[in-house]
Amino acid sequence: MADEGGNFIRVMVERDRAAGAWDGRVATRFPPEPNGFLHLGHLKSIVLNFGLAESFGGTCNLRFDDTNPVTEDARFAQSIVEDVRWLGYEPARIVHASDWFEPLYAWAEQLVQRGLAYVDDQDLDAIRATRGTVTEPGTPSPWRDRTPAENLDLLRRMKAGEFEDGAKVLRAKIDMAHANMKLRDPLMYRIKHAHHWRTGDDWCLYPMYDWAHGQCDALEGITHSLCTLEFEVNRPLYDWFLEQLPVDAPPRQTEMARLNLSYTLLSKRKLRRLVEEGHVQGWDDPRMPTVSGLRRRGATPEALRAFCERIGVARTHSVVDVAMLEHAIRDDLNRRASRRMGVVDPLPVVLTNVTPTTLTGADFPDDVRAMDPASGVDLEAVRAIPLSERILIERSDFAEDPPKGFRRLVPGGEVRLRYGHVIRCDEVLKDAHGDVIGLRASIDPATLGADPVGRRVKGVIHWVPEDAAVPCELRVYDRLFARPDPEAEDDFLDAINPDSLAVSTVWMEPAIALGQAGDHHQLERHGYIFRDPVAQDGDRPVFTQVVALKDSWAGKEAAPETTAPERPEEETLSAEENAARRDAGRETYFAEHPDARDRFDGLVSAGASEDVAWAVAGDTRWGAVLDGAVAAGAEAADVASWIANKLLAFKPDADTLADLGPRLGALVRMVADDRLSAARGADVLGLMLTEPTAPDAIAAREGWVQVSDDDALGALVDAVLADHPDEAARLRDGDRKVAGFLMGQIMRRSQGTANPKVVRGLLDAAAKA
Repeated sequence: MADEGGNFIRVMVERDRAAGAWDGRVATRFPPEPNGFLHLGHLKSIVLNFGLAESFGGTCNLRFDDTNPVTEDARFAQSIVEDVRWLGYEPARIVHASDWFEPLYAWAEQLVQRGLAYVDDQDLDAIRATRGTVTEPGTPSPWRDRTPAENLDLLRRMKAGEFEDGAKVLRAKIDMAHANMKLRDPLMYRIKHAHHWRTGDDWCLYPMYDWAHGQCDALEGITHSLCTLEFEVNRPLYDWFLEQLPVDAPPRQTEMARLNLSYTLLSKRKLRRLVEEGHVQGWDDPRMPTVSGLRRRGATPEALRAFCERIGVARTHSVVDVAMLEHAIRDDLNRRASRRMGVVDPLPVVLTNVTPTTLTGADFPDDVRAMDPASGVDLEAVRAIPLSERILIERSDFAEDPPKGFRRLVPGGEVRLRYGHVIRCDEVLKDAHGDVIGLRASIDPATLGADPVGRRVKGVIHWVPEDAAVPCELRVYDRLFARPDPEAEDDFLDAINPDSLAVSTVWMEPAIALGQAGDHHQLERHGYIFRDPVAQDGDRPVFTQVVALKDSWAGKEAAPETTAPERPEEETLSAEENAARRDAGRETYFAEHPDARDRFDGLVSAGASEDVAWAVAGDTRWGAVLDGAVAAGAEAADVASWIANKLLAFKPDADTLADLGPRLGALVRMVADDRLSAARGADVLGLMLTEPTAPDAIAAREGWVQVSDDDALGALVDAVLADHPDEAARLRDGDRKVAGFLMGQIMRRSQGTANPKVVRGLLDAAAKA
């Protein structure tokens, strides 16, 4: 079956329903073993199984595969339930393999009585030694020909606890010469005198995975049993067991590629080692790839679900760049995180002529307020920032001997305070050793919200009021492993990043004290931060950095051969120094690549910024993509912006780019024509990189096509206003803050498909009515 629609499993389910299989029912299950916390590999399965059930009006069970009492624990089970619900899914049923121990055992007796299973006295080592090889058949057990009556008697005595661990096992009687070694009399039950976290000491006979799994699926009425590719060889055994039992509509097993992520381990056994040996602070350590760890770090369920949707479902194994996960988190937080200022390495500044006042800063910048009002948060809100004589700035924002192109504060120079005035550095204060310990500066009172007269000030720096600043602990978590494939090492622990955690104090603006645990903020120029709901330090808030403002690892990885030559000095120079030397570097590259110069100049002439034009022209991969998109009717500058600001983050391979151009052009046109929001456009782009489908088909399939019709949206606005008469009255009385709430209700009711620009215009009209 071709990978139609980018999710071949979804296509399979659609065909099953059309054919009337299982009477059109869709029933899936997520079957974790409660022997550890859920990780990102499980996340992909959760989103797939629950998502399919939601899409087709079906059900999805959370079923614990609790067949090994030695390694399982109620604590792990509880964490799994919490993680699934935190991700936004409610299981149709929470069940356990142990719920089915009695019917499973009854079915086992049936197979014994029919001569399809037998009790073997060999130990596990002997069974393995006699299983044969891929070219040689196995050797039958000396006890393979026991009579059904003998086997039934022994099985019942095994269940009664008469024998010690490992003394006997129950095996299916299939074919010791079968080409598939899984069918060479596989084990069904083993003896374990161990206390089970749910059934206590009721059982000492526990089913093997291959026996329990398919039969639990059948008992629960599952239709589509989805698992990863390593279980493909188990499928004939899955089917064989079901064929021998009285199951009217047996489920079908389908395999997909598991999630492999760079710089990440997704082996529960190895993650357990990290925890037990103290390399991390627990299963929910923010560096761990567990759902609990990502939650503790500050990732949102929406970001994690979006990541899974973007990587899609495939039949073949591949490695997903962890930067895609970070991009999904960053993209989500950009729309929901309020902005705050903070200083990590403070330099005191005395403002000699300031009159104490209160400035205001928008909680969200204009582009975010316009982009995603669906959350219902009051995105129009502002916060107060007191300005008095003493402030703190970042030490790196001052240079006594500035490099060329430095645009921040210098002796005698001017810079604008974020949300405030232009200030001039009048004096540099030093200690006895000649080290800078502070500055004296003056403000230009006429520049609050206005440009200086007769001069141009380019730089803007962030700051905090010294007297009102809130000291906070900031924990910056980096990737736990310093190498893309930690399992390639002789010992994966050798790949641990020694700098995966850095703790510092950050002095933040006073509005931070009004927040609470679980708040997200964008710490301007530093990254997205999350107020840790677990860690406490008295009255001192503790924050974790969820993700940096951009991929800080991009420069550490080898660039493709087709990319413009790296300029290593840019990794250590300031942004201003890089900007000063940028033109010279580009000229060198253009001298070697004349076509790149023409493309760069053409994009700038078309309206693209120089940075965007360089990102496209300076990498030969994008030429064909750009040309194909423009040929499809998209504007060159718009396409270049999509390549530079969105496509680059996915790091697509050459095969993916081969036919992307025309589809990217169609996508850019959809967004430009308001048929798709920019945010949903990024989601569509992610799916386009996993499937050959046109963007309009993806948007229609996922229900993302944007509604811009005035009449349809007008009726929706009227309905929301009618349902919220108090807020509607406040809107008509001139309370603009309530518009954010109403916008959120409208977007939620339209499932995010309403065009925010049109809705905002309709709300403005309603306010004047």
